[in-house]
Amino acid sequence: MTDPTVEHDVVAVGCGPFNLGLAALASTVDDLDLVVLEEQPELTWHRGMMFGDASMQVNFLADLVTLVAPSHPLSFLSYLHDMDRLYTFTVRENFFPSRREYEDYLRWAAARLPSVRFSHRVEAVHWDDAAERFTVRAVRGDGTRVRLAARNLVVGIGTAPYVPAALADLPEDKLLHTSRYLYRTSDVAAAGKVTVVGSGQSGAEVVVDLLGRNVEGGPAVSWLTRTSSFAPLDYTKLVLEMTTPAYMQYFHSLPEDVRDRLVGEQWQFYKGISTDTLEEIHELLYRRQLEHGLADVELRFGTTVESAAVDAAGRALLTCRHRDTGQAFEHTTDLVVAATGYRNRTPAFLAPVDDLLLRDGRGRPRVRLDHSVELAEGISGRVFVANAEVHAHGVSSPNLDIGAVRNATILNAVTGRETYRLPKKSAFTTFEAPRPVS
Repeated sequence: MTDPTVEHDVVAVGCGPFNLGLAALASTVDDLDLVVLEEQPELTWHRGMMFGDASMQVNFLADLVTLVAPSHPLSFLSYLHDMDRLYTFTVRENFFPSRREYEDYLRWAAARLPSVRFSHRVEAVHWDDAAERFTVRAVRGDGTRVRLAARNLVVGIGTAPYVPAALADLPEDKLLHTSRYLYRTSDVAAAGKVTVVGSGQSGAEVVVDLLGRNVEGGPAVSWLTRTSSFAPLDYTKLVLEMTTPAYMQYFHSLPEDVRDRLVGEQWQFYKGISTDTLEEIHELLYRRQLEHGLADVELRFGTTVESAAVDAAGRALLTCRHRDTGQAFEHTTDLVVAATGYRNRTPAFLAPVDDLLLRDGRGRPRVRLDHSVELAEGISGRVFVANAEVHAHGVSSPNLDIGAVRNATILNAVTGRETYRLPKKSAFTTFEAPRPVS
């Protein structure tokens, strides 16, 4: 059974923090009809890495709405007030919420947004030339099929865990991605040796957990990363100006090859490790010196894993290369934790309109400054993307603190007016070259 087609101004697919923020900002725009469709039955956020003491890496102002609408009823401060925690949060004097509290805030906001519809799996999107609308077909959790139409589509399905080819041949019982770490703690506890491949914040947090287990008599721990050091996030003030809307606009204006080079150079802005986590790791390593009989711990940077297999004894065997010397060596372990990040994914539901999306020289969607994808000539609708435009807008695109600005930009484009005022001055640094002397 399929319901009649229901018209909306905007259909957004996926309900992570970004599209949830879009729904939050849209909820106070009277003449805008927006709906968000989410396949899962409820909102969850990084449950596989929800360590009890894990903290956000952005402060509470980087919520769904505050950086463009500080008086919005769905701000983090409104959440704290509603939960009667505003005063204790103030006295706490730590304005970085825990990861668990941030997820609770997201769930609180979602519960107050009737435009967000869970258990709605989008199957296909088509372009209707006659109606000049995108038609979205979805199926609800009870099996009922629904059809929606809108001139504007926002795709915010998030990224998928990435396992590189060098590790892909390992069987499931020898390999897990950091996104599943807390779901596999029984496998971790049963292993004699656990090896983390890759660094970044997620890898470092797993190493903290493993070192804590090791100090208590748990498994041996190895940490291998190809980076040239266990590098910290660069959170110095003027460097952070390269994560502002001002820099994002400048980055978008650059040629494609320059943007690609900069993304490669700026990895430490988003793939580094917080200094607090690095200090915690060092403290655990120091504490180990006071104990005797613990299983070994090994840290190696500048190491590339080239392939992986299972040896005759049933253990994971990694073939590695020391990058400074080129020397190859083998590394044996019981369980590999892939701290290898996430990648954008192309959703199957966009297949019917794939030929309408214009692409750059490397096959990526050509994304305008307002976060809409360039479409084939004659298509009057718009497809916007959230957290799928690093190549066009820079490494700040996945940051939570850019979400409200991006969503305000999208809503301004959809409504054709300044529904939300965007920041005119977000950095002290001037990024553009001086005008040439005539």
